[in-house]
Amino acid sequence: MRIVSFLPSATEMIYALGLEGQLVGVTHECDYPESAKAKEVVVRSAVTMEGLTSQEIDAAVSRAVKGGKSIYAVDEVLVRSLAPDLILTQDLCQVCAPSGNEVSRLLKHLENPPEIVWLTPSCLSDIFENIKQVGEVTGKEPVAARVVLGLQERVNAVAERTRLLVSRPRVFCMEWLSPPYCAGHWVGEMVEFSGGEDRLARKGQDSVRMKWEEIVAYAPEVLILSPCGFHLSEVIEQGHLLTGYPGWDELPAVKNGRVYAVDADSYFARPGPRVVDGIELLAHLIHPEHFSWDGPKEAYQTLSPEALKSFSAE
Repeated sequence: MRIVSFLPSATEMIYALGLEGQLVGVTHECDYPESAKAKEVVVRSAVTMEGLTSQEIDAAVSRAVKGGKSIYAVDEVLVRSLAPDLILTQDLCQVCAPSGNEVSRLLKHLENPPEIVWLTPSCLSDIFENIKQVGEVTGKEPVAARVVLGLQERVNAVAERTRLLVSRPRVFCMEWLSPPYCAGHWVGEMVEFSGGEDRLARKGQDSVRMKWEEIVAYAPEVLILSPCGFHLSEVIEQGHLLTGYPGWDELPAVKNGRVYAVDADSYFARPGPRVVDGIELLAHLIHPEHFSWDGPKEAYQTLSPEALKSFSAE
């Protein structure tokens, strides 16, 4: 079977199921595991975002979407030459990956249309079902079942420990920094499993733009900076945008040094196996006295009040 992935999360599922030898095409964002970068790139960004601020990216994407344009370009000639039997894609978010319109157009140009599997999760259980779905369509059902069982056991281990904790801090996962967006889909659920409470999150729904005054009124005790699609270094580079918000210095999370930049692209934004790593990371950030973090050091960085003030001076 020849597989093309239009999703970084789907690419990670393919590797988790041991199917990397059958993966012939990926997107420009498929960077995990490292060997995925050597695959043929069939999807690239149609909007130049390099060097743009959060505000500029938000404006560019909004213009494209409102104008009915895709922010992704599919290399139809390359896909045709790869002759895939299976394409893994999504119809959840126009900003996350090629969706329905791009796939429909592509199919018109393929002589032997491949099977299309749509992965459109809105919660953690959907993500696990997607892994099983990929296993079913690729003949790897037993492997997928074992992978999902292992992930569920890890989630349950965190949930069992946090269930006994009295404290459940007010958490705000910021899915975009400027303008501010709340978390959507599975992230609020991740926070709950990790022993926190994000009342501004929209579980099972799209993230939405927030009024800064709403965030100030909520007074988060733990602030997770997790802008969609950003790795840790990119989040840190955008940190200075926050210090200009009125009342920023008075947020409990800022005053108590509990502002954390995270590798959102790896552990929060992609609905794949590593969201479970994200739950374990959140448990450490929310309850460091009860949970350690044994994952990569570049998964997060604490942004102290001093560091945050230095952003304004740069």
